[in-house]
Amino acid sequence: MMETPLPKAPQKRQVTAIIILLLLWEAGGATIKYSVLEERDSGSFVADLAKDLGLGIGELASRGARILSKGNKQHLRLEQKSGSLLLKEKLDREELCGDTDPCILHFQVLLKNPVQFIQGELQLLDVNDHAPKFLENEILLKIPESSHPGTAFPLKIAEDLDVGSNTVQNYTISTNSHFHLFTRNHSDGRKYPELVLDKALDREDQPELRLTLTARDGGSPPRTGTSQVLILVLDINDNAPEFAQPLYEVQVSENSPIGSLVITVSARDLDAGTHGELSYSFFQSSNQVVQAFEINTVTGEIRLRKMLDFEEIQSYRMEIEASDGGGLTGKCTVAIEVMDVNDNAPELTMSLLISDVPENTPDTVVAIFGISDADSGDNGKMMCSIQADLPFLLKLTVENFYTLVTEGALDRESRAEYNITITVTDMGTPRLKTQHNITVLVSDVNDNAPAFTQTSYTLWVRENNSPALHIGSVSATDTDAGANAQLTYSLLPPQDPHLPLASLVSINADNGHLFALRSLDYEALQAFEFGVGATDRGSPALSSQARVRVLVLDANDNSPFVLYPLQNGSAPCTELVPRAAEAGYLVTKVVAVDGDSGQNAWLSYQLLKATEPGLFGVWPHNGEVRTARLLSERDAPKHRLLVQVRDNGEPPRSASVTLHVLLVDGFSQPYLPLPEAAAEQARADPLTVYLVVALASVSSLFLLSVLLFVAVRLCRRSRATSLGGCSVPEGPFPGHLVDVSGTGTLSQSYQYEVCLRGGSGTREFKFLKPIVPIFAGEGADGDTEENSNFRNHFEFN
Repeated sequence: MMETPLPKAPQKRQVTAIIILLLLWEAGGATIKYSVLEERDSGSFVADLAKDLGLGIGELASRGARILSKGNKQHLRLEQKSGSLLLKEKLDREELCGDTDPCILHFQVLLKNPVQFIQGELQLLDVNDHAPKFLENEILLKIPESSHPGTAFPLKIAEDLDVGSNTVQNYTISTNSHFHLFTRNHSDGRKYPELVLDKALDREDQPELRLTLTARDGGSPPRTGTSQVLILVLDINDNAPEFAQPLYEVQVSENSPIGSLVITVSARDLDAGTHGELSYSFFQSSNQVVQAFEINTVTGEIRLRKMLDFEEIQSYRMEIEASDGGGLTGKCTVAIEVMDVNDNAPELTMSLLISDVPENTPDTVVAIFGISDADSGDNGKMMCSIQADLPFLLKLTVENFYTLVTEGALDRESRAEYNITITVTDMGTPRLKTQHNITVLVSDVNDNAPAFTQTSYTLWVRENNSPALHIGSVSATDTDAGANAQLTYSLLPPQDPHLPLASLVSINADNGHLFALRSLDYEALQAFEFGVGATDRGSPALSSQARVRVLVLDANDNSPFVLYPLQNGSAPCTELVPRAAEAGYLVTKVVAVDGDSGQNAWLSYQLLKATEPGLFGVWPHNGEVRTARLLSERDAPKHRLLVQVRDNGEPPRSASVTLHVLLVDGFSQPYLPLPEAAAEQARADPLTVYLVVALASVSSLFLLSVLLFVAVRLCRRSRATSLGGCSVPEGPFPGHLVDVSGTGTLSQSYQYEVCLRGGSGTREFKFLKPIVPIFAGEGADGDTEENSNFRNHFEFN
């Protein structure tokens, strides 16, 4: 609502004043002032605040403008869209300010972004909404008949809650022949009626008069109030009461108990009898005086009728009248000053509170609040503080308004919540304080990358696993919170471009569990390595990496494979053993390999079945088949041995091979040389051939065998493919079948002739020359017979 209209000239002056105030405000922050009539409806227009502050439409909203008032009572509100300042409720000047004129309501305009305060004043203009009112409907006035014309008699005043021109301006008296009325001014500005005698009174002619007193205010239209004046004409009374002093001054502490003695006034009258008896009463006192004090009509004691409040009224002034029995009166003035007591604790009004403060942002406004104390002097002076160990600062923005800001950048990972106690203490005695607790939560910023619990992980998987097997997990943590701490796991591209990682493993993006996608084969892939990543869901997203090494554990999934003697479904080769062989004679050696590794490839040999138990034995670690005792003529010529090769896996796997041994007369079978004699035996191969020929000549049977053997050899050289027979490998077995540990698998140092069956339907046998390497380590002068050992192989169809 618009301000009270002013004449044109004053309007120009007012506009000029507003412009000057705005310029001052821009330069150093002056106070903006508005005025509005009381009793206007809620929502009434007060001013265009945005225009007065020089802000554009919508700028108040963008800067978070708010209206703050002292205490928790808000009288104004701001319409953000239009920038208009409106009344929040109907305002009653008399209720808010009482007799105080002018009635000023203070407020502040708070702009949050950036923080700025503008002081404001709203003057509440009076409306003539109260009529004058006398405290008594009838005023009794006793006048001696001896009173001379021109004598003045003050009358009691009327109360008007309005101020200025709307309060009582003059009094009038009804028409009569004895009195006329003057309107006088008190020292405090109030007007009071004074009755003046125009014509002498005669008690015998007219003992009493009744007049009507009217009080009129200056409002438009004016309001009036009336009271009856009853005048009693008295006989002659020579002396009027007289007070000991015309002015009494006294100080009373607020909150003094009801009934407390304030002061005693005393007057005397020189008359005797009823004309000397005095009665005390308040004269022309305001309603505030009558409500707060009472006077003893006999003793003149003035006592408290209610507890005084310095914050409401600081002083009282009253007229005391002493009346004698003859109607004469005397008057004095009592001035009472209310002394302030520190009975009001400071008040804190929170205007702005931001309970969530982002980390890593220094000088952030957390709260804006105002403090007040209804006391005065030192009792109303205040100081404000918070705990010393907190990263926050209190800044005095404007008078009694503080801003709470962060002292530096906060770190949520160090501390996520702060409990701040704002303490406001006054300087009175005793000191009173008020505390206000606020909780500030530090909101998370994605400033921490995920961290794996380990920089590298090693996982073990046994081969032949089932697909989708959970083989292990990786785990990372993020010290941030919310979405900033939610992690997504992923596989990184492998460093080896030939590694089919996508077909080997997968990872659960939510929990980091790793799964094998297919069955792994140790013999094909013993180990592989890849990278994993953990990425948070913050903005921007942060990530970290770790390495994972997967070791495939061998499962005992391969049975031993016998390399020698071969078991290809044809008739097995027959080992020839001379009957003269001693115990420990090397018959042959079973050679086997295992595709597994570790203990799963450790092989052991065992003789399961023999034609004649106890005659032959198998060394468990190297597969050598040796005679267990001396042979005799009683031993059968043909023997069948079943040898088992067994690995050390769990469960163990095995293979078996059948050996045929033929005991012959006239040969001394050489033993298998030790590995260290290999080189020497290699040089002795020709000698072995000659020895065989010489021995064969002893017996015709063996001579025939030798001849046949030579024929077969010559035949094989010329027509190997047409005749068939025994073939000799030209080199060692492949390197991956070599076992240099001496555990019974094929050694690269050995060469064997493999005996193959000839064409079906023939009844021939073949004498084959063994290729036996000579190992270094044997003495050059050793037993010639032992150094020329050979092995005969026979194959029967």
